[in-house]
Amino acid sequence: MAALTSSYLESAPLIQHAAAGDHAEFTALVERHSQFAFRVANAVLRSREDAEDAVQETFIKLYRTGAWKRMEDEKAFLARSVWREALDRLPKRKSETLSMQHEQLASHAASPESNALQSSERTLLRSLIDQLHEDLRQPLVLSALDELNSRQIGLVMGIPEGTVRTRLQRARTELKHRFEAMKGPSQ
Repeated sequence: MAALTSSYLESAPLIQHAAAGDHAEFTALVERHSQFAFRVANAVLRSREDAEDAVQETFIKLYRTGAWKRMEDEKAFLARSVWREALDRLPKRKSETLSMQHEQLASHAASPESNALQSSERTLLRSLIDQLHEDLRQPLVLSALDELNSRQIGLVMGIPEGTVRTRLQRARTELKHRFEAMKGPSQ
């Protein structure tokens, strides 16, 4: 027993050093991907506060389990983890009307300059994207905003890559038709 305690005490600095290295690596991972993880969660939840909570919980779970050390494709792994956490939170959220969502978007504007740059067409497009059926909206958001490829989106959503491509095409076609209908005749 004394030999075991002695060897443990001798290795304690090594354990502390390794733990400090893990902490630094994990902190770097969070810094690299926190904005991306937020965009994924927000694509599902459409609420800034809920998305922040989902991202925080995801990173806590990854750290506690050590799963972050075994990631091959960081972006795809994180997207899937955050996606699942966000989906788990959907029933817990209070349902919001479309008008309330638009008020939230306006209240979270980054600056007066960004408001000035935002065109009416961009606002209309966001509204049309929000109105898409979830099966079409989610892959579109992951592709366009989060820059994931079809394979990564398939991993995140748990669907085949071909289905992702089909849904993306359908979403873009539907958006195009809705956008043209809302804009009216060609100007």
